[in-house]
This record gives sequence, C-alpha cells and structure tokens, in this order.
Amino acid sequence: MYAEQGGCPAGGTVSGIGYVSGRQCVIVANDQTVKAGAWFPISGKKNLRMQEIAMENKLPIIYLVDSAGVYLPMQDEIFPDKEHFGRIFRNNAKMSAMGITQIAAVMGACVAGGAYLPIMSDETLMVEGNGSIFLAGSYLVKAAIGEDIDNETLGGAETHNAISGIADYKFATEKECLDHIKKIFSKLGHPQQAGFNRIKSVAPKANNSDIYGIISEGNTKPYNMVDLINCIADADSFDEFKEEYGKTIVCGYARIEGWAVGIVANQRLVIKNKKGEMQMGGVIYNDSADKAARFIMNCNQKKIPLVFLQDVTGFMVGSRSEHSGIIKDGAKLVNAVANSVVPKLLLL
Repeated sequence: MYAEQGGCPAGGTVSGIGYVSGRQCVIVANDQTVKAGAWFPISGKKNLRMQEIAMENKLPIIYLVDSAGVYLPMQDEIFPDKEHFGRIFRNNAKMSAMGITQIAAVMGACVAGGAYLPIMSDETLMVEGNGSIFLAGSYLVKAAIGEDIDNETLGGAETHNAISGIADYKFATEKECLDHIKKIFSKLGHPQQAGFNRIKSVAPKANNSDIYGIISEGNTKPYNMVDLINCIADADSFDEFKEEYGKTIVCGYARIEGWAVGIVANQRLVIKNKKGEMQMGGVIYNDSADKAARFIMNCNQKKIPLVFLQDVTGFMVGSRSEHSGIIKDGAKLVNAVANSVVPKLLLL
C-alpha cells in the first residue's frame, strides 16, 4: 500500500495480545522506523481494531507511543470519519467509562492529534530526552507565534511531570519505563473470569510441524482438514458433529490448550455426499451451510468459543444450488455468525 508514499509496512504499528505480569492485555506500539511512526489511513484502521478487541474482551491496553502524528500529505483521508483517527479518542473515553485500564508509555514524539491519546489514558509514563508531548513542535511554534524554544523545554518529560502535570512518571531509560508498566499491571484487580470451560491440557495427537506435510506448498492440492485439526487440538478431544451430513464443512467439539472450543472447518477433500454424489472440496453446499449454522448456534447455547479454520472458495453456484435455496442456507450461516456472542477466532 501507498507505494507512491514509500510504503507503510504493517501500517506503521506493531500490535497484538500478550501477557504482562501475568495479565492478558492488548499492546499497540508505533513503529518509528515507518515515516517516524506517522499515521496513514491504514494505521488508524489497524489501531482502531486493536481498541475494539480490547473493548469487546475487557482487556487492558498498553500504548507504546512514538509517533509523528497524522501523515500530513494524506491528512484529508485520516481524521474525521467514523472509522478514522478521531475515533481513537472517542474509544479512549469509552474504555475509561467501561473501567478498562489504559497505560501510555511515551518513548518518542507525541505531536498534534497524537498528543491526546496518552493524556486520555489512565496513566502516562515518559522517558527523559526521548519522550515529548505537544500540540505543535518548536519549529511550528516559531512559525506561528515567533517563540524560540527547544522541544524538551516545550513538552519533554521534565516539563510535563514538574510543570504542566500532564504526565505521571518520568524515567531515565526506556527499560525503566517498560519495567514500571509491569509494576502497574502486577497490582491490577482481577476481572470476572471468562466463564468458559478449561481443564488440564494434553499435547495434540500429531505434531504441529506435521501441518507442513498436510498442506502443499502454495496450497494447490486437497487435504483432509481433520488431519490438520489433530495437529492443534488436544489428543483424542475432537468429537465430530453430524459427521455423515454436509461433508464439505467439518464441525466438532474439541479442546485446545485445555479450552473447550467448537471447530468449524472447510473440508478440502473431494468427497461423496449422503446421496453418493461427488462434491468438490473447499466449497460450501446447502447441507454444509445448514449444518454449520446449527453447530454455531449450539456453541452459543453452551457458551463454547468458536475456532474457524477457513480454506474455502465460497458457496456452490449453478442452477441446482440456486433451486435448492443456497442463498437461504447461506443466509442462515451468515445470521448465525453475526449473532454469535462467544469469542470467535479465525485461522485463514
């Protein structure tokens, strides 16, 4: 993306879910090596998605801030709309109201709109000599009002800890700053447990590395999805649902790392249906869509999270499928997924 701008690898953001002091959390870190951590339109989309995951799963969030703010040559595409950069601040406020902890570590520049994110977080940590927060940097201040000032005096760690009171902590090094985040997280109160079923985990029946032998290079050959499931599910935990019906989708209950899950997977083998007819692998037929919709509803009824293993070309086409109501059965599947309230994970 943005080849004419020199590209924006990974949206200029390193983000994901991990554990800090034993607490699961979302981490969003600006990549300063990509246009000084500036926000492209895709950066906003990616970071908003991480906030959404934090909000939906009540996960605390850590922002590792080192950003030049909005990428100015594309500023008309970044800020004002519902899924644009401005929604970041709306989410900051909503998460505070929801009681979701937000910690911002300022280890680089926080400029203009980007200055609001750390200050709308619960606590702000700054690194001396590196971190800075201001609406306009020293050059713009000079141009706008004629004031001569350096960035550190204008909005550095000392200024915001001792004078403005904007920041809450200052540190000499980034390591000290990051270590203090661990201290903060070690004292967080424990949330209500997820309520999903978990027992002691056992290793899968097959090795994870066997996946490389199941799926061909370039994924050009059919393979048995059950073989792949056996590489990731706890040994002997997979119980297939409606095994003889709707064979181009495999559904079943299993355990992964001890957690009870419902697996919905497209079957890539060319197989026979209940009428003895050959069916192309990796395609969704009427009976498969109907079966998957029912299984997803069952998992919601039982409060079992869903894992989708998705390798599919789509729904079957042609007069026979249309006359059988493929759109109706497909709509059932869409409806079941859209109204699902348990966690859903997708492996594509």
